[in-house]
Amino acid sequence: MKPLLYYLTILFTFLACAQGNKNIAIPIIAEGTPNYFIETVVEDLNNPWGMTWLPDGSMLITEKAGTLLHVKDGVKKEIGNIPAIYNRGQGGFLDIALHPNYAENGFIYFTYASQQGGEVGNDGGNTKLSRARLVDGKLVDIEDLYKAEPNSTRGQHFGSRIAFDNEGFLYFSVGDRGNRDVNPQDITKDCGKVYRLHDDGRIPKDNPFANDPNAVQAIYSYGHRNPQGMAKHPTTGKIWSHEHGPKGGDEINIIKKGANYGWPIISYGINYSGTKFTEKTEQQGMEQPVYYWTPSIAPCGMDFITGNNYPNWKGDLLVGSLKFNYVELVSLEGDKVVGREKIAQDIGRVRNVKMGPDDLIYIAIEGQGIVRLQPN
Repeated sequence: MKPLLYYLTILFTFLACAQGNKNIAIPIIAEGTPNYFIETVVEDLNNPWGMTWLPDGSMLITEKAGTLLHVKDGVKKEIGNIPAIYNRGQGGFLDIALHPNYAENGFIYFTYASQQGGEVGNDGGNTKLSRARLVDGKLVDIEDLYKAEPNSTRGQHFGSRIAFDNEGFLYFSVGDRGNRDVNPQDITKDCGKVYRLHDDGRIPKDNPFANDPNAVQAIYSYGHRNPQGMAKHPTTGKIWSHEHGPKGGDEINIIKKGANYGWPIISYGINYSGTKFTEKTEQQGMEQPVYYWTPSIAPCGMDFITGNNYPNWKGDLLVGSLKFNYVELVSLEGDKVVGREKIAQDIGRVRNVKMGPDDLIYIAIEGQGIVRLQPN
């Protein structure tokens, strides 16, 4: 059962809607004494970007600088035969996920910044998606599935998260690579997009631009800035994402086929200097976010709460905050955000947050490691 303050939040939200307030300021709810304690799972990590679990309960963790770790019973071992990683700015070894039928096929999917396809003398890179199998402590059968082009020496906005839907399609995100005025709105170009592929890298025939010979046919949605969170809703199966805005305007979105999410034509943010780059927050034919943060929290990592270990939070959304060093619990009613709560406050820069196979919340923290929230 949800706490009383949760339902009060719904009431205040309804009243604000009734008054025609489109930009609803949803309060952060203070729930009092936490009903969990924080337990360290993996120590001494630098920038743990992606994490997932093998069937035996051990973890695979990507370190942005270019290593893949296998952690079992607290012992870390470095996985061999890792592809060349372009470690620059926000780029490096990024997300990792298992195939939904991993027990049968053994495929591990990962995104990383790569220099593949670069010109001689150009040390730039862009986001790449690959898959491989793990055998005897090293990656084998490595297959390159998609590489965003062109390479760039800019150090920002590589994305990138991975999610599978209920039909087995693979989604992954690539940021605009710092080229906001060209890439996000142009479907003939990579970057600033969410892509959808078959699990072997083939383009689905029903992708929105699959029949457009001039378009990037892997695109599923566009007009994105830098999506660094992605998860499948456990009930509806919809793919949810969040992305960094500039100064203000971080967004939560539900990814729709062929949809334009507006960046940079519409935004609830402004330039870091405080000046405006657009006067528009909405435009016909462009999606409105499910929710947006102003000021920015710098969101990274997201997941939906499943299982029964946190009964008051079940079905709600977890979002990590790099900027403010906490995890945000976003309360949902269907596809609507009705409340917010800070949990695991002052924990450090949250790079990722996920539900583990034990139905516990795991949090990856820059410069520290990985912790989990144990219910009291």
